[in-house]
Amino acid sequence: MSHDLRRYGSQTTFRLVIGALVILFTIGVGAIWIIYGPYAALMGLLCLIGALVPIGLIVFFIFGLDWIVKRANRD
Repeated sequence: MSHDLRRYGSQTTFRLVIGALVILFTIGVGAIWIIYGPYAALMGLLCLIGALVPIGLIVFFIFGLDWIVKRANRD
């Protein structure tokens, strides 16, 4: 039975990131909703999504560069 520790590590990192985002959106926006109301929660949600756009673009760019480098090294 073979254990791929790199795959396990990447899966664990991915799951931690997804879990942190879920907690941030549910607990964070939920707390805003309870304390300040639905309109403030909607604004908080829009701010969180707006903050994730540049992060997503950076991650997309890094994965694109990784794909290009791996493809160039294969040839």
